[in-house]
Order: sequence, then structure tokens, then C-alpha cells
Amino acid sequence: MRETLPHSIFLRLKPTKLLVSLREGPKSITMVSKSVDLTYSHTIKILDILNELGLVEFEERGRIKIVKLTDLGEDIARNFDTILIKLSKLSKKI
Repeated sequence: MRETLPHSIFLRLKPTKLLVSLREGPKSITMVSKSVDLTYSHTIKILDILNELGLVEFEERGRIKIVKLTDLGEDIARNFDTILIKLSKLSKKI
């Protein structure tokens, strides 16, 4: 496992949004990168870390690699989604 601490990845907005975006269901890596506005290679790096943490898993469909949340990933994504909604409401007050 990489020397990456979970909190160091989730204190960044794009990895958090990436995880939350997967709540919509399994997606190809290309779809994930476009939905979060990341390069394909950066998306792969983040997804590899999330996979090592047990939050996502990959599935091969022909030549396409599909990524989906694990049960733990879904639980954490749901919590982050709630936090992002609350933070959005706070930013509207400023």
C-alpha cells in the first residue's frame, strides 16, 4: 500500500467529488474524469489510491474498465455528499 493517508486525499475537493460522483452508479474511467474535470491519468492515480483503501473496485467490460463504489465507499461518499451540501449552503451566506 502506498504511504498515502486517507485524510490527505479527502482534504482535496476533486478526489472527494470523484468519490461522490460514483454514487450515481458504476462509470467508465473516462466518464469519471470528465464528470470531475480531471485528466485521465490523474483520475487513474486517484482511483488506484481509492482502490487500495477499499473504497472502489474495478470491473472489466471488454476493453472498458468500469469503476464502482464498495459498500464502505458508498458509506463514505454519502457522508461527503452531505458535507458538500452543507458547505455549499454556508458559502451562499458569505
